Amino acid sequence: MGEVEISGAKNAAVAIIPATILADGPCIIENVPNISDVSIAIRILYEMGADIKMINKSTIQIDSTRIMEPVVPYEMARHMRASYYFLGTLLGKFGRARVSMPGGCDLGDRPIDQHIKAFKALGASCVIDHGMVNAYADNLVGAQIYLDVVTVGATINAMLAAVKASGLTVIENAAKEPHVVDLANFLNSMGADIMGAGTDVIKIRGVSKLNGANYSIIPDQIEAGTFMIAAAATKGDVLIKNIIPKHLEPITAKLEKIGVNIEEFDDSIRVWVDGPLVKTSVKTMPHPGFPTDMQPQIAALLTLAEGTSIITEGVWDNRFRYVDELRRMGADISVDGKVAVIEGTGRLTGAPVKATDLRAGAALIIAGLAATGTTEIEDIYHIERGYENMDLKLRGLGADIIKRNIPGSAVRKAIG
Repeated sequence: MGEVEISGAKNAAVAIIPATILADGPCIIENVPNISDVSIAIRILYEMGADIKMINKSTIQIDSTRIMEPVVPYEMARHMRASYYFLGTLLGKFGRARVSMPGGCDLGDRPIDQHIKAFKALGASCVIDHGMVNAYADNLVGAQIYLDVVTVGATINAMLAAVKASGLTVIENAAKEPHVVDLANFLNSMGADIMGAGTDVIKIRGVSKLNGANYSIIPDQIEAGTFMIAAAATKGDVLIKNIIPKHLEPITAKLEKIGVNIEEFDDSIRVWVDGPLVKTSVKTMPHPGFPTDMQPQIAALLTLAEGTSIITEGVWDNRFRYVDELRRMGADISVDGKVAVIEGTGRLTGAPVKATDLRAGAALIIAGLAATGTTEIEDIYHIERGYENMDLKLRGLGADIIKRNIPGSAVRKAIG
């Protein structure tokens, strides 16, 4: 049985790091994942004038008290979807913010209208010009904010902007994801007054001052889920450590239906397969439903299962772009709008493929590990946005996988 250690949560880190701007003192953040999205967020803070110290490879001290200008450089923000969290945190600290429209993975239309709706409810004016979002307010005042759709990004941005607003803010139809709760816990450790995170109604009583804090980021449920599926696809036996089993329940329940054995411990989970994998239906939904960030990975697994599986994407418009790459490896998948029908072939063959986004790249690694022959994956910079040392961790479990730089691109090679 192999073992793998899960890193800190990407989706929590990219919210917590900008949130340090709200503190009137240094913050020490532990369990920080070493991934490119985090590097960009830290670089943005440094460019803005923050004092950054690496205490060890997963602990960082951030002192943002010298930041004076609430502007995020366009060149840096455009590479990272979560750059929009600087809007909420700068608005909350300075009453104004100028941040470029976000970049990151192309998963279809990802508007920020709900973010702007939240800022306006708190009393801010918002204007978009030349690709930059400008928000400003003389005073932020607590308000009722109803989000028209469940959105993690707008929930987090509303929290960031509201923590220092005067009075009470109530966010209704709020996202309930673990990283929303983690950000609330971090802000509360700084002296914020946030209640209800993890439910669909979050109440925030504004405070005048937030202190520095020491905080450890939660483990990454998506990285853990990815390794669970990699273990299942290769019929391995893996102990996945440094996790919160409750965060994995939607993934665990679906894998058990497919025929995967799972044993939970306090902060680890064992995954193994000793029989056939069988078909299932999956619909991605906001937490506590099956996470959209696990959809490509489970699709790769279901190509190896017996029977016809159906995946319905309930969150993003454009999340099936990876299907063409899996077809190159012998998968039988047809897509109609937000629904994919997978005829389990039971086998995949190695092929040259390209990662189209972060989680698609993870799915191709899983497929490559399970396939016969050699798989070469291009554009792995997508994967490195959200997975720390994935090649090293997989090699530690016995995978034959190497990362190498090729002029003009990068390739990962997985031999099943």
